[in-house]
Amino acid sequence: MDASAEDRTKAAPATVTKAASQPSTCGSAEDFVVTNCMLTWSGITVYGTIDMGLTWRSHAAPFNGTSAVGEDYLIQKYSNRPLWGAAPNGLTQSNIGIKGNEPFAPGWAFVFDLQAGFDPYSLQLANGPHSVAQNAGVPLTSQNSYADSSRAGQFYNSVGYLGVSSPYGSLTVFRQNSLTLDAVFAYDPMAASYAFSPIGFQGIACGAGNTEDCRFSTSVKYHADIGQFRIAALWQFGGYSLNNAATGSYQLQLGGDIPNLAGGTLSLDAIGSYVRDAVSIGLAGSAPPAVLPQILTATLSDNTSVMLVSKYSNGPVKLFAGYEYIRYAPPSHPFAAGNGFTDIAGDFVCAACAAFNSTNISSTSFNAGDKLFHVFWTGAKYSVTDNLDVIGAYYHYDQPTFGPHASCSALPTPAACHGTFDAVSFAIDWRFAKKFDAYAGLMYSQITGGLANGYLNRSTVAPTAGFRFRF
Repeated sequence: MDASAEDRTKAAPATVTKAASQPSTCGSAEDFVVTNCMLTWSGITVYGTIDMGLTWRSHAAPFNGTSAVGEDYLIQKYSNRPLWGAAPNGLTQSNIGIKGNEPFAPGWAFVFDLQAGFDPYSLQLANGPHSVAQNAGVPLTSQNSYADSSRAGQFYNSVGYLGVSSPYGSLTVFRQNSLTLDAVFAYDPMAASYAFSPIGFQGIACGAGNTEDCRFSTSVKYHADIGQFRIAALWQFGGYSLNNAATGSYQLQLGGDIPNLAGGTLSLDAIGSYVRDAVSIGLAGSAPPAVLPQILTATLSDNTSVMLVSKYSNGPVKLFAGYEYIRYAPPSHPFAAGNGFTDIAGDFVCAACAAFNSTNISSTSFNAGDKLFHVFWTGAKYSVTDNLDVIGAYYHYDQPTFGPHASCSALPTPAACHGTFDAVSFAIDWRFAKKFDAYAGLMYSQITGGLANGYLNRSTVAPTAGFRFRF
């Protein structure tokens, strides 16, 4: 999911930010707590976020301190019984980072950003693939809240890039957000919150179909603003051996802003993506009986997506809408028996393994027919005051029937049959001090048809409240 100083790391700025617009440097411990000062020395800033809270879910599994999300705020296969739980990272991924912006000529600067996301309760670096591996060999009814992710325990599991910012745009290299992840942060009314946004919790949208591809460890990214228009491109070079969850990826973004439209501004962006040999880590064996152990699987596919997003801002009101079309096709490089690769968590993925703690590669999931997937969302944010926001959102997934399948009238519905997912959420965010805010809200999610294959339950409601400290 999943859905990184905030997890909302954006591309390096297209132009050098003027020093006068930055918060002042902290001069004392009191300044650090009660003002919006920054821990900055000679153009280098240390920053971070701590997000903690409490949640209750009507169908849930126990807390997992390794997973980025920590709790199953969203209905999952293993969501089982009512549970209270600690709510890490409900609004924002907790993180610690260091970044720099060092001018070297008028309008030009060297930039870098290194950031790691962690769980504020366990203090472990977020590691989605390992949270899945922890549940290998465990029956569905006894699993905890695991979730695959692009964060895989690296010290740079959010971002780790450097580059140059200039009047002609920014050019950065190494670990960076995908363009689709940047768009989800900018155009999701819940800003990719784990507790209130499915496209933040999961990562289907930001990873062009697979959450592990929401970030690329070896990539080149370019972004430029040209008047009211913007353009961006990303190329992932290198493959699995360089800590990527694909063997190659390409993205192109075109967008712009239309000002003075009925008194507000309309922002529009379109992003095309192609991801080759994308990896999704999961567990198999979810068909009844659910008391049997499950095994790790790695599903490979070539993914193509088109994302269209929009936002209208007019004073205290912001309206959001987004849509993504995703196609899953057979991978370009299927693995033969005996061959494998090392995944982004550093674990070896083999083609055919017998042990529960080994990962079996599936390269044939879409051989009989490509899988199509549609993601839609909309919502609104209203700023009651400068420090109080009220937010509401709706999310919908649709999977048409694909490939060979048994009768879709059978129960349980086969996984290749038509299925839908829906979620509605509501949240209030109160920034009661310069670096502190408190929030509360709930998300209701339900799943049907082929998408619900192997699920213990079909819906859950998850009220969550917490606070966040950002420095």
